[in-house]
Amino acid sequence: RIAERRDAPWTVVTVQHRRHDEATRREIDDAFALARRLGGDAELLHGPGIADALLDYAAHNAVSSLVLGRTRERPLARLFNQTLTQQLIQRGAHYEITIISTPQARANARRFGLSLAPDSWGKDAMTAVLATVGACLAAWLGEHWIGLSDLAMVFIVAVVLVAARTRMSAAVLAATLCFLAYNFFFIAPRFTFAISARQGVITVFLFLAAALVAGRLASRLRMQVVALRAANRHANVRQTLGRQLVGATDNAQVTHAGRVALEQALDAPAWVRLGADTSTSGSAAPGDTDLAAADWALRHGQPAGRFTDTLAGAGWWFLPLLDGEAHAIGVAGLRFDHQHPRLAPEQRQLVEAMADDIAQAALRTRLVADLETAHLHNETERLRSALLSSVSHDLRSPLAAMIGSADSLSNYADAMDASDRRALLDTIVVEGERLDRYIQNLLDMTRLGHDGLKLNRDWIGVDELIGSAARRLQRYQPEVRLQLDIPATLAPIWVHPALVEQAVFNVMENAARFSPAEIPIEVRARQHDGELVIDVIDAGPGIPDDQRARIFDMFYSVERGDRGRQGTGLGLTICQGMIGAHGGRVEALPGHDGRGTLIRMSLPMLQPHPESPRDDG
Repeated sequence: RIAERRDAPWTVVTVQHRRHDEATRREIDDAFALARRLGGDAELLHGPGIADALLDYAAHNAVSSLVLGRTRERPLARLFNQTLTQQLIQRGAHYEITIISTPQARANARRFGLSLAPDSWGKDAMTAVLATVGACLAAWLGEHWIGLSDLAMVFIVAVVLVAARTRMSAAVLAATLCFLAYNFFFIAPRFTFAISARQGVITVFLFLAAALVAGRLASRLRMQVVALRAANRHANVRQTLGRQLVGATDNAQVTHAGRVALEQALDAPAWVRLGADTSTSGSAAPGDTDLAAADWALRHGQPAGRFTDTLAGAGWWFLPLLDGEAHAIGVAGLRFDHQHPRLAPEQRQLVEAMADDIAQAALRTRLVADLETAHLHNETERLRSALLSSVSHDLRSPLAAMIGSADSLSNYADAMDASDRRALLDTIVVEGERLDRYIQNLLDMTRLGHDGLKLNRDWIGVDELIGSAARRLQRYQPEVRLQLDIPATLAPIWVHPALVEQAVFNVMENAARFSPAEIPIEVRARQHDGELVIDVIDAGPGIPDDQRARIFDMFYSVERGDRGRQGTGLGLTICQGMIGAHGGRVEALPGHDGRGTLIRMSLPMLQPHPESPRDDG
């Protein structure tokens, strides 16, 4: 009610400072379940001191108010201001502390404090008695067979052992019994509780004080060890899960990693599903009743199935995977055998933490997928803009020249001489061929971007391949000078002739645009290490080192302005795709003496398959 009035979250906590019996664990489970049904959280804390654990949790979780019941207060602790409420009031000055007490609760606490039921600590009391008997036997043997004189240490060791294995009350009982046994059997006069010397009285009572202090310290150390073990196991399990989830790139990998981690940590079959996806991860599949509980947990964002009040007849315990806004994005399930009538608070806390880690990993993969989709859309829009820019400039320019020449011929043909008409017709032919090349490049890019190219290979001579590309280039650009260096000893190559010729033509055309007209473009062919290497070398301004790889990007020349030259920026991209389809590679290297550019195309010297001499796909 306080939390609802203040619109604040609230958490129910309990501190395990000693080993709980079955009745106490059942009571804690019921309290935690009630807290979750009412909309709160539940936490199990470990520590030797209740006040220390509560204040430490409050300090690290921005707690403003503490609400606790009035517990049984021992008179000695009240005398020294060491009761729980007194410690909290003295040390919790920054918190609002509310203490709730009812007559029935105080009566139950008093009865619980005075009860000595065998189920509560009868086993620990028996341990204290047996430790006292064992200490007496060890002291007698040490005195008669070893000549040990300082027998008090034997009984102190017994008290420490009891405290290390049981609760503090059993350690106090062991200290008292060892004190009486030591006095009765080993302090003169023996077999009486009387003490003959004053020094003996001091020794016996100092022994009792040392035994009580040692027992308390051992008990606190044991609880600290238990808490550290639980925390260490919790941390190791979550660290292992974190390492597995870091490498998960999609929902399938997240569900698999989460299921494996849950099964290893809880030693029980696990099942994980994200969203409404029917694909799940699990070594065992839930039945129809279990799936109904899983769907309920997914819809309502609350646990369902076994160990809950919702569809408790299911054999699985389902926990929703929540995002940051308390919306369920998936569900995780665990199936425990009948030897687990209830779920321990430590197990529940661990599973809830792991479920939160799995949910965060799923959100991360979803975010990555959304970012990749957004990046793809951005790249698509960028390419679309570049293509429109290219079409608006590089395709409209030849069209404008063709339309202008045709219009001049249509309107002024009779007034022109033969040479002018021939010049206009040549312009139409040249610009039409240039437009045809642009469109062919766009079609080639479409083919490269959809399921690759089908290679219809055939034998062709290297001189014929390069010569055909050179003749095409000189037909389009008669002013271009080429210097071919093709040895006659080169063996034919098994390739798709049209594609490789187009790739060589694109590289030669690119070199012609940047090389000075008075310096020829060198084209050399060699065979080296089972590859055909074709080098095209120009004497242009060259390419900076940091941009050599980028010249193969689509529309790169458009982005850099193409230095005033014409071109769509697709030629080298198409070349790389065509050569790559043959298993080759294209590289941009410095030219002679660091001047110009050398484009190297390397093609493997393959042999036709004996069963498919014409088409290797």
